[in-house]
Amino acid sequence: MSKINKQRMTARIEGDFVIFIIGMRINKLWKVHKWLPVASAMPKLLKELMSKPELGLLGFQNFGGIPPVMIQYWRSFEHLEAYAKNKDTAHLPAWRDFNKKISDNGDVGIWHETYLINEGNYENVYGNMPVYGMGKAGKLFPAKGKFEGAGNRIKNKNNNDN
Repeated sequence: MSKINKQRMTARIEGDFVIFIIGMRINKLWKVHKWLPVASAMPKLLKELMSKPELGLLGFQNFGGIPPVMIQYWRSFEHLEAYAKNKDTAHLPAWRDFNKKISDNGDVGIWHETYLINEGNYENVYGNMPVYGMGKAGKLFPAKGKFEGAGNRIKNKNNNDN
């Protein structure tokens, strides 16, 4: 089990960044041969991304479940798009395989949402939690003093000194 931070924490990411939310939906549970390859592609992509920080992934939080959902934190949209289109990485072959085998037959749904975040235009808090969410992608520190409440965290958005 992960170590619990027994205090309120907040996280900051230096500079602008991207939040990318991605998920899949199993539309036909009995077609395991269709959705299992889609579900098993993500761990390979994440392993590649985490071993090569220059590709731009800062961190991620997996929410698992049915349907599975993951939040990823990227350095920039340019990094995200470059990875998606790079023929020398694991994503493009997986994407082509999905389109060849699934396309629009309705067996498996996939989706994503992309948000461009300007530096400091966010706030977060984690109480009695392990390192989680944005805390995995940025700098985590105690949510006290000028970072005590949500309003203070937003007001001090461009000041990362704790």
